[in-house]
Formats: sequence, C-alpha cells, structure tokens
Amino acid sequence: MIEHCTMAEVVRHGSPLVLPAGTTVQEACTALHERHAGAVLVMEEGRLKGIFTGRDAVACLARGLDPERTLIGQVMTADPCCLPPDATAIDALRLMNDGGFRHLPIVRDGEVVGLVSRYDLRGTPQRRLDEETGFFEVLR
Repeated sequence: MIEHCTMAEVVRHGSPLVLPAGTTVQEACTALHERHAGAVLVMEEGRLKGIFTGRDAVACLARGLDPERTLIGQVMTADPCCLPPDATAIDALRLMNDGGFRHLPIVRDGEVVGLVSRYDLRGTPQRRLDEETGFFEVLR
C-alpha cells in the first residue's frame, strides 16, 4: 500500500528542478513551465537554501516586483520543512497538511534526495489523512 511506502520509494525515479538563488523569477517560471513542475529547490554550495513555488511567483507579482529583476533567493520560502527518505507517505501528507504547503523536499544528512508533492501522494494516503482529519474534527 502506498500509505506505508517511504519517501525514498516515492522519489526514486524523479529529479527535482534545482536552481541557484541568483536565478530570476522569470527564469525560474520558464523552467517550471518547461518541466511541468510546481516547485524549484533553491540550492547554494550543495545545500538546500529554500523552495520557490508558483505561490511565490504569484506573491512576487502581487507585490509589484519585476520578475526579470527579482531573484528567487529574495522571494523563496527559506529553510523549508523537510522529511528524511525513511518517512512514510502519510507522514509527508500530515506535514504538508499541517504546514499548508504542497511540496516537500526529501533530505538525508543535509543532501537533497528528492522532492515530493501532494499530487504524488494522491489516493490511499490522502483518503487516510481525510479520515484522520474528520475524526479529529468530531473530537473538537
């Protein structure tokens, strides 16, 4: 069952989009569009510094910033929540649900091994989380 699979199993065939913090928002959005991706991992010197998503791009535009001059390092979510490769799908969904985000870097000993999105975990784990959330709502 997918709800018991580990993040290492979910991300084993993927390679996340990785860009440096000095990339412009325009360049990052072009790369997201070309890769049909929803997030960019922002890396500097081999370390994860942040994550840039479509939500960050929208916030950039809403603030009136020029996407051709604004760097993703200025508008990214710095130090994003991460999970280790041995975390389960339900662990990832719980963290994303609690944090209100849709993309989660998978990191082992400071090294990025992948990126998982809520979309990657659709199906059984999502139904289980919905059941848990409903159960806790009844307890309130």
